[in-house]
Amino acid sequence: MALRHGNLHDGYGQRLRERIAAPGTTPLIGVYDMYSASIAAAHYDGMFVSGFGFAASYYGLPDIGFIAWPDMVAFVERLRGAFPRHHLLVDIDDGYVDPEVACHVVRRLERIGASGVILEDQKRPRRCGHADGKQVLPLDEYLEKLDQVLATRTDLLVVARTDATEESDILRRAEALAATDADVVLVDGVRSEEWIRRIRRVVGDKPLLFNQIAGGKSPRLSLSELSALGVDVAIYSTPCLFAAHQAMDEALAGLKVADGRLPAAAERQEIGVRESTELLERNIPRPHAREEVGV
Repeated sequence: MALRHGNLHDGYGQRLRERIAAPGTTPLIGVYDMYSASIAAAHYDGMFVSGFGFAASYYGLPDIGFIAWPDMVAFVERLRGAFPRHHLLVDIDDGYVDPEVACHVVRRLERIGASGVILEDQKRPRRCGHADGKQVLPLDEYLEKLDQVLATRTDLLVVARTDATEESDILRRAEALAATDADVVLVDGVRSEEWIRRIRRVVGDKPLLFNQIAGGKSPRLSLSELSALGVDVAIYSTPCLFAAHQAMDEALAGLKVADGRLPAAAERQEIGVRESTELLERNIPRPHAREEVGV
């Protein structure tokens, strides 16, 4: 897939806004570490820094609120250093509880070159957006936090997310989020195409984001299908993580069966030291690349 880029001297947030405003549905691929990002960057021009993937990779824990904001900020800083041209949308969960912390994290992320953030309306204990048992903050309380974040950012794109599960509350919150200065609205865990259409109607002209995750509550839809439904952005939270899980499990099971003998090159599809090193060498900063983006 050919990469498309705007003016590298534009703010990262503005570049992502322009990408989203272009025809079609913009895909952002979930990455969980620098290696997965290195592979994703060769195929797509946008990444989603997934809370699910980061909690799994960095802590070995489920996505239920364990992430500490300094760890996430440090990861995004490494990503931006290696991928100066890619869109980076960052999951900041509930803003790490307090509005003051949320605003501090937003300032830090914008300073290091994040393109955007997603801020949800869940209350603790939080859950993955496709898990059962989610609870949401009172709408006014969330809107106050969102307004503070919006007042803090200068260029950063902000996605307002609701995890409401009651049907009337979903539409009420989606409409309220669309009325704010947030750039994009996300209703997580949407269960059908008909509900996508209903949400699309209540958010009006505001860009709409759809999150699909393997084994989640939402239908599996192509980018063409999403575009026809009026979806402007699609985040793919876990394809890299789940593919790695399956591949590693199969590789180690095969190693055990083979009594510890590594497979021949043809059997392992030519991924070895050379191929891995070549992939990672692309992430070494080049002076001219740094000058182009003014970092």
